[in-house]
This record gives sequence, structure tokens and C-alpha cells, in this order.
Amino acid sequence: QEPLKELRASDSPRAAMDLSHLVTIGLMPARRAPLTDADHDYFQKHGVERLLAELVNELAAKKPADPYRYIADKVAPLAGKGGAAASAPAAAPKAAPAAAPAAAPKTEGKKEGKKGGGGGGKKEKSEALVAAKNPSKGGGVDVKKMDDVPLWYEQVVMKAELIEQYPVKGCFILRPWAYRIWELVQRWFDAEIKQMGVENCYFPMFIPKCYMEKESDHLSDFAPELAMVTKFGDTEIEEPVAIRPTSETAMYAAYSNWVQSHRDLPIKLNQWCSVVRWEVKQTTPFLRTREFLWQEGHTAFADKESAEKEVIQILDLYASVYEYLMAVPVVRGTKTKAETFPGADYTTTVEAYIPATGRAIQGATSHHLGQKFSKMFDITFQDPSDATGKKKEFAFQNSWGITQRTIGVMAMVHGDDKGLVLPPRVAAFQVVIVPVGLKANSSEAEREEVRLKCMEYFGKLSSAGVRVKLDESDHSPGWKFNHWEMKGVPMRLEVGPMDIQKGQFVMAKRNILDTKAGKVFGKDAQVTEDVQRVLQEIHDELFSKAVAERDANLASIDAWKDFSPNLNKGKMLLVPFCGEKECEEMIKNKSKEEAAEEETMGGLKMGAKSLCVPLEDKYNVSCPCTCINPDCPSGKVKVERRTLFGRSY
Repeated sequence: QEPLKELRASDSPRAAMDLSHLVTIGLMPARRAPLTDADHDYFQKHGVERLLAELVNELAAKKPADPYRYIADKVAPLAGKGGAAASAPAAAPKAAPAAAPAAAPKTEGKKEGKKGGGGGGKKEKSEALVAAKNPSKGGGVDVKKMDDVPLWYEQVVMKAELIEQYPVKGCFILRPWAYRIWELVQRWFDAEIKQMGVENCYFPMFIPKCYMEKESDHLSDFAPELAMVTKFGDTEIEEPVAIRPTSETAMYAAYSNWVQSHRDLPIKLNQWCSVVRWEVKQTTPFLRTREFLWQEGHTAFADKESAEKEVIQILDLYASVYEYLMAVPVVRGTKTKAETFPGADYTTTVEAYIPATGRAIQGATSHHLGQKFSKMFDITFQDPSDATGKKKEFAFQNSWGITQRTIGVMAMVHGDDKGLVLPPRVAAFQVVIVPVGLKANSSEAEREEVRLKCMEYFGKLSSAGVRVKLDESDHSPGWKFNHWEMKGVPMRLEVGPMDIQKGQFVMAKRNILDTKAGKVFGKDAQVTEDVQRVLQEIHDELFSKAVAERDANLASIDAWKDFSPNLNKGKMLLVPFCGEKECEEMIKNKSKEEAAEEETMGGLKMGAKSLCVPLEDKYNVSCPCTCINPDCPSGKVKVERRTLFGRSY
């Protein structure tokens, strides 16, 4: 593989692809030849030069028996090595056990750089980032979070075994560690909505053209991202169908058939599924992908009051997913006109904040659709107050959804230089038990004593409902520590001979980066109570830290002169705003222009957008009556509440 490394570009935008992955891509059945622009984009994203991409073309066409040797023979002369690389395996090797995870590399301090002359500190940092773009396959994170957040995030989601790359751009494999998080969110939320009378169902993923044409305004917003099925085999489909970007139009024709009387209402349905939105922007695992998992609820009511009550109930549940399950604080609010869901009367949202990037991110939305869709799809019922029985009323509808984006937000907010940090309520394993203190000369009696104590703790914690893993693998304790820290397990429970003699054990809290500061002792006689107490502490500490970081970057601004300076520091801004679309576009453009020549957090030069009008009064202190835009085109519209603005994903 050495010749291949020679050809990897040091300034590639993404981590380089390893040889096994390259061969796998090249030998996929029915690969196209030559490669498309999309293929080249995919390779570029993974640090593969066009020269190597052309090798993939040859692999697809020739399908050599020994693809590794074929690549090595082709590349070696170009790399100046003269001849084939070291003997390559005849077939793709099975993945070897991962090397012991290593701590993130330390960079030399500034003082040493100055002492050596010529700014060595900056050079070493630059070299460390270049090396991080070609990370070790196993081990820990090769780049610090604050040095390069996108690269750090990419390494964390890969090395913590949340995702695996996939040859379709913008699509990613969710590995069991990630899917278990989604299952835990799903289990909690599903139980909550069922208490509200919501039932699960499933509608087809294909949306016919006739449905799409009924609500052109609704789907026009999704048009750039709409994936269409136009043929099967070599036959053109008479009427192309869309792959659902959302299911309003797919579901409401059925609602029309089901509703005749007010007694048929309310309808409260939810489906857990995936949707496809063919993103043309840069895709990021969990945060912005072409296919993603979500739930979408669609309800219909006989009266507006009941529908609007549900909108807020669901919004509070979404806030709880973030705050109660994931320890991520959110701002509850209503979207502005420019950001309202197409076809909705209004949209409510929960907005989170990523301190490392100074950007907000939409967490989930709950929409009140009013009667627009019911009029379009004729979801009507006989008015019970009309004695003639002829008067019809249209149903009031809602739709609401939350996605796998929750996992990415959680990873970005809580993750650190050791990797992923999981809040206890969404961790596949809340506790990992690791035997420690055993040496080569430890007696069999000592080993058995530690083993039995570990088994005892495992049984007690499991019986108490704690999700616990006993790591009895033959790796060293240090390897186990780093492995489970990388994966973000909230607590490590250490059990050794000395601990047993003292009637205690050690609990290491993953949320505290300093290893010594994160260790607390528990008593053998109350292992269950101590573990449960510390798990709650971990959640509370994660949440408090995230709240403090969010609030430190939340500013109330009354005059435009203070808008861009605070925005460029990565802050979210609470400002008086008229709410008009035209004015919002002006603010976006004006803040973008003012950032052009300024130093901004993360180098972001994008304009500000509205996030929401917060519902809680604590965000609406002393709101001026005049819009913050000095050139506001809406005239003298009186402002009553502050609107949250910021840069957003």
C-alpha cells in the first residue's frame, strides 16, 4: 500500500480511502464505465485522486483475479518505486481486530515553537491536520475538535462505529451502534404518542404524479431534491412516480375516503420510515443526507382547538427527545413566514446550538396545516350542528416529524477529543465493566475472585434495568478503556483485587475529559444505587454544560450595528424583527456582505437566517417595537416578540 500513500493528496478535503475500500468500489457488480461525474465527486470526497479513480475504471472493466496486485503494479512505477509493492493478498482480507485505540496526538506548545525559531508550533499543527486527513484505520481521533470540527466529526462517527461509507453519494450505512440509539429514541417517543391515541401505519414510498399535481406549491419546495422513478428495466414508466420526500400528499387521499362523519375523527396516524431528498449541497452523516430515517405523524381533527393543542404537545415531546434523552438544550418556537413548511398555516420547531461551530440546527418540527390540505383532498364531514345534514366542514390537520439528525446533533454537542460521548438514556451500553489490577503473576484464585465479582455486578445491574456490558475480551485494560471511550459509553466500572478487598469499585465518567477527575468510588453493598445515581449525574452534567455553552452564545441585540459583530463570533441573536419574507432576505444578504472582510467563527461567511420566534417569555425580555433592519421594507410594523437569528446547518 506504500505507493498508494505516495499518491494521496495532502490537501484532500476528506480522509483518504483505504485500499480495501477502493478495491471493493472498483469491483462492485455492474459498475458503469467510464465513471460519472458523481463517481469522481465521491472519490474526491474520500481523498482519492483522479488517477486512482481511473484505476477503478480499469478494475471494473477487467476484474482481475488479484485486484490488490493489479493496483500495486499500476501505481508503483508512477510513485517512483519501480515494480510491484509488497506481496498483496489474493483476496480481500477479512477485517483484522482493531489496534488498541490511541489517544489524540499532542501538538507542541507555542513556547517550544517560538524557541526553535520560525513558528514551529503552527507548522506542527498544520502537519498534524494533514496527517489527520489520512487517519489510522483503528485507534482514537487524530485531530482535536476545535482544530477542525468537520474532520473531527467525520472521524468520530466512523471510529465510534456509528456509520460506514457507501458508494452512493450522500448515503451512509447506519451501524448497530447508531441504530441502537435510534431504536431507543423510537421506543421512548412511540410510547409517548401512543398514550395520546396515535397509531402506527405504513404508506407506500411512491407518490403518483396526480397527487403531486394537487399540491404544486407544497411539492415545489421539494422539487430540487425530488427523486423520480422513470423506468423499470429498459421500459419507460408511463407515469413517473416520486420517492417520498414527505407523505402529506401520499396519505390524504386515503383520509378523504375514511372520513364521512365527525365521528370518524380524529385520525391520528404515524409511520416510521425513510424518506429521500436528493441533496445537492454538501452532505454530512446524520445532519444532511439523501436518505434518512424519521417518523412522520399525520392527524386530522374536527375542530381547530384540538389540532392546535396537539401541535404543542408534540413540540414538547420533541424537546424532551433532545433534553430528557440526549441532554441537549433546545429553544421552542414558531418559524417565520419565510421558514414555514410549505402548505402549513404555521410551523413550530425546536432549535439546538452547536458550540464548536457557532451554528444552530433545526431539531424537529410540528406543523399546523389548517384546512388547506383537507380542502385540496376533500377531507370533509357532515356538520353535526346542521339540522339539514347538508352542510360540510373541512378537517383541521397537523403533520410532525423528527429524524436521525438527533444522533448527529448529540455527537456534535457532547463529543470531545477522545471521541463520542453518549448520554445514558440513549447509550446501547450505559455501563461497561472492565476487570483491572491483574498481572501476569496474579494467582488463579485472584483472577476467579475478580471474575465472580464482575459477574455479580453484571447480574445486579442488568436486573435493575441498566444496560451493561462485561468486557471479558483478552485485550489489555488500557485497550478496553480507549475502545469504550471512543464509542462514548457513559460509565466504565473498574473492578480489581484491591477494590474487592476494600469493598468498593471505581466509576469512570465518560463526560469528564480529565481521567482522574472523572473517577468516583462506589460501595460494593450498594452497587445498583451508586451506578444509577452517577448515571443521572452524568446526564445532568452534560445538560448543564450544554446549557451554559448555549447561553454564553445567546445575545439580545437591539441595534443593527451590533448584529454582525456578534453573529461573526458564532452567537445566536435575539432581535426585534417584523417577520416579513422580504425583510428577512435583506438581513441575510446584509449580514453576508458584512462578514466578507471580517474574521468569523469557523471561517463561515454565510448570512444569518431566522431560526424561530421563541415561545418562552425568558427569550423576549425588553423587546423594542421597531424591526432591527434599518431598511425594513414593511414600514412601521409593530414588533411584539424577539426573533432568534443565527447561522444554521
